[in-house]
Amino acid sequence: MTSANKDFQVFREFLEKACGIVLGDNKQYLVASRLNRLLEQHQIKSLGELVTRIQTQPRAGLREAVVDAMTTNETLWFRDVYPFDVLKNRLIPEFIKENPGQRLRMWSAACSSGQEPYSLSMSIDEFDRANLGQLRGGAQIVATDLSGAILTAAKSAQYDSLSVARGLSADRLVRYFDQSVPGRWTVKQPIRNRVEFRALNLLDSYAMLGKFDIVFCRNVLIYFSADLKKDILKRIHASLKPGGYLMLGASEALNGLPELYQMVQCSPGIVYQAK
Repeated sequence: MTSANKDFQVFREFLEKACGIVLGDNKQYLVASRLNRLLEQHQIKSLGELVTRIQTQPRAGLREAVVDAMTTNETLWFRDVYPFDVLKNRLIPEFIKENPGQRLRMWSAACSSGQEPYSLSMSIDEFDRANLGQLRGGAQIVATDLSGAILTAAKSAQYDSLSVARGLSADRLVRYFDQSVPGRWTVKQPIRNRVEFRALNLLDSYAMLGKFDIVFCRNVLIYFSADLKKDILKRIHASLKPGGYLMLGASEALNGLPELYQMVQCSPGIVYQAK
């Protein structure tokens, strides 16, 4: 094994322990493209030296910077469309029927730069407009991510023209955003008020988050090993209220755990209900 391959292996092990992300054997180019600038800034010559520096200088902020750089923050508004339609047409009406007058609590896990939780808040607003007074208890969305930098961006609720063009209709842009300066759009305060951002690594405890009626954990489990994925799904189940729902990404499936979840076909789409 070459020195570079040994360094890559050391970095892979570090990254999986730090945030659960599992890198394939062919991901050297991805790592290089995301970390080259960071390595240059700190005058670090190899991935092995980087891991050593993180371990010997834990307060230097390198660990957080590496996790920020390696975390995929690719996202868009109303991604895949159907989860938000299922929320409005099935999950919220069912919640209201079974929990009249109570507050709906949702969790947007690995929320990235905020498009998912704000899309959920807009969906709730659209439901309210079409069904005045039905969701009497209101709704709260807890949005978490492990990246401090990306959470700061999400909390600002400001997006450039390229970002708002990805999945956002003209009607929703006008209704839910203010344009403070040319080329910059800010989510309106009523939509922001439903969303509370918190830092959370999915490898850590969820106990401080409380219990939820609905969890969106979409397009993130694909980066974890099978064992970590199963562990996360078990702990998400513990954070769901009985009968609560889990929404995964379009390319993700819950294989196993039949004692914890049952699959519910929504046509289109699938959700998983906690037993």
